[in-house]
Amino acid sequence: MSTAPQLVVHRDKELMAQAAAARLITKIVDAQASRGSASVVLTGGRNGNGLLAALAAAPARDAVDWSRLDLWWGDERFLPEGDPERNVTQARQALLDAVPVDPERVHAMPASNGPYGTDVEAAAAAYAQELARAAGPENHGPVPVFDVLMLGVGPDAHVASLFPELPAVRETERTVVGVHGAPKPPPTRITLTLPAIRAAREVWLLAAGEDKAQAAAIALSGAGEIQAPAAGAYGRARTLWLLDAAAAAQLPRSLYPPASP
Repeated sequence: MSTAPQLVVHRDKELMAQAAAARLITKIVDAQASRGSASVVLTGGRNGNGLLAALAAAPARDAVDWSRLDLWWGDERFLPEGDPERNVTQARQALLDAVPVDPERVHAMPASNGPYGTDVEAAAAAYAQELARAAGPENHGPVPVFDVLMLGVGPDAHVASLFPELPAVRETERTVVGVHGAPKPPPTRITLTLPAIRAAREVWLLAAGEDKAQAAAIALSGAGEIQAPAAGAYGRARTLWLLDAAAAAQLPRSLYPPASP
């Protein structure tokens, strides 16, 4: 069942990143207090990395027990290990190298020079198996129930590597698939599918900048998920759009939150 999206609009992208980082720290600490550990899905791109950098700079980051946090990725560029374009490489630079995460709980997607070589389908299937192993019986499904799953929103309303009209956005059975012919480089990628995304307790969609305004307006105005994959991304308990004023500029006033900081 989809949850109606809630919107928070911040003055600019820096404030948005800082506020989102503070929100994420609180969510992780609460999950660890109630269940012993937390599970978060990270996103790349400028907004995802901006949030991680803000988290690294936040004094409250030390409230997190980094050894009891599982980190997953919503998608990855199928490139060699250590490539600067890989989301995991950027996440390490922005945050992970600065905090005491347990390497066993950092679930990077396979690289193109890893055990599956250049077979992106085999690499995607392996990540799906890793997710399935982490899913407990209480999750009632093939992926763990992530506490927070973050997604950047592209100018074409894509999320993760689910691009409009491409086969991956139509997937209803598998949790992870390989992507060929992505419209932005590199063309070969690995991505979670919409069914895997919707297993999360909370899905947060991040959009900052005027180049994201049309995508946000389309996705929040009833567009179909095949044409606007962001419209199909929602959480079990909460769906949160975190925007800056520029990205929110084309939203109908009826959607605008009554008082956003």
